[in-house]
This record gives sequence, structure tokens and C-alpha cells, in this order.
Amino acid sequence: MLSIASNNFNIFATMISVVIIGGGNVSHHLTQAFLDCNKVELKQLYARNINSIIEFQSRVSITDNITLLTDADVYIIAVSDDAIAEVSSQLPHHKLIVHTSGSVPMDTIANRGKKGIFYPLQSFSKNKTVDFSSIPLCIEAENETDFKLLEKLASFISEKVYAISSDQRSKLHVAAVFVNNFTNHMYKIGNDICESYNVPFEVLLPLIKETALKVEEVKPDFAQTGPAKRKDEKTIERHLELLNSNQKEIYQLITKSIQNG
Repeated sequence: MLSIASNNFNIFATMISVVIIGGGNVSHHLTQAFLDCNKVELKQLYARNINSIIEFQSRVSITDNITLLTDADVYIIAVSDDAIAEVSSQLPHHKLIVHTSGSVPMDTIANRGKKGIFYPLQSFSKNKTVDFSSIPLCIEAENETDFKLLEKLASFISEKVYAISSDQRSKLHVAAVFVNNFTNHMYKIGNDICESYNVPFEVLLPLIKETALKVEEVKPDFAQTGPAKRKDEKTIERHLELLNSNQKEIYQLITKSIQNG
């Protein structure tokens, strides 16, 4: 079971210094959150492509040379999963190094004794502002001292800090794919159907919002509605007649899953 991290430390203690490695969406939003926090000293940003972080050059030191990284309490790696091991091997091994991936094991970090996880469970786009205080931050570390440091750092920018293990995080990441990536693909299919029959997709937006809000109050299995739940075979058959072969296959698979509970 996930456990909410404790808050029995002094959050007004010494400022924590951070270096962020990466120029993607996660790096972008972490950078913004730390720059807006007066308890964190964001000392430097690194990216292989300097243009991906150039917008922050007036507020923080930036570099595309990993050998010129400045000293910091925590180095946060926010790069593609496949690059984490290689990047971490080039960082100071006596410092706390963490990555932001939901699926990569903590042991992938090429550092002994001072490694951890700083995983914000959210889907990020650079052009969409987020309220970081409401984003769950899942943390893990090899030792208690480093865990407390990450716990403090996370609490500075988020009200939802969770202590999880690598095993729990891998399962959580799979669940996130279902509720986020797969759900968005369903929106894409819905939009395709609307376009095929010249119906505005925006008609569905209130339904999408209501469904998302409902699961905050009711467990998903109790919130399930629709022809599959009712076992309304006539409606299901009418729907199948309107779909292309790929859509039909997905519809039948999801219908079977709903009916099997």
C-alpha cells in the first residue's frame, strides 16, 4: 500500500540546492516549480540541446556541457528512460542522484549508496500550466537521511508526497497508463467517430468531465454505466455496425472486460 510521507521535519530549515538534468516536459515543469519556491535554490539546468532550456537563462544558470555542472544537494535526472544509466554515470557519485521515471528501477542509477526517486505522477505538456502543489510526488531513497531530504524537497512544491517502493511504482505506472494514455486514446477514437459522421466532438466534453469527476467520489466499478454494463445486446450490435474493423475490435474487447467485471 502507498503511504503518505510524514511531515515531522522542519520545512523552514536550510534551503535545498538542486540541479536538473534534461530539457523535456518534466524538466520544464519541475524547473518552473522550483523557481517559484523560495525554499529551493535551483542552481543549474543541463540539456544536450541548449535551446530546450534557453527560456530559463535569465533566471538560472544553464549549460549543455555535463562536465561543467555546479555543486548541489540533489541532482534530478529528467531524461528519457533509456538514457538514465548513462547520464547518471557522469554525475558526482558522492551526491544524491534521483530520477523522475515511473518505470525505471532505482538501481539503474549508476551511483552507490546515494540514489533515489523523485517521480511526479502527472502527464506534462510544456505549453500547459500545471498547479504543482496538487501533483502527487512519489519518492524513494536508499537510506533514511536521503529519504528525509527528498521528503522535504518534495513537500516544498507539492501537498501530496508519497513514500513508495520501486515495486509499487512499477505497478502504479501501469495503472497510470490505463487511466491516462489509454483513456486519451479512447478520446481519439471518439473524435474519429465524430468526424466520420460530421458531429462536433465538443458535444462530448461535458460527459468526459463528469466521468472524470465522478471517480473522485465513487469507485470506478460502481460508476460504470452503458450498454456493456446493462448487457444491452441490441444496442451493442447497433454500435458495432457503425465502427471500422479496428474500432470494432477495441469495442468488443472493452465490452467483454466490463461484462467480466
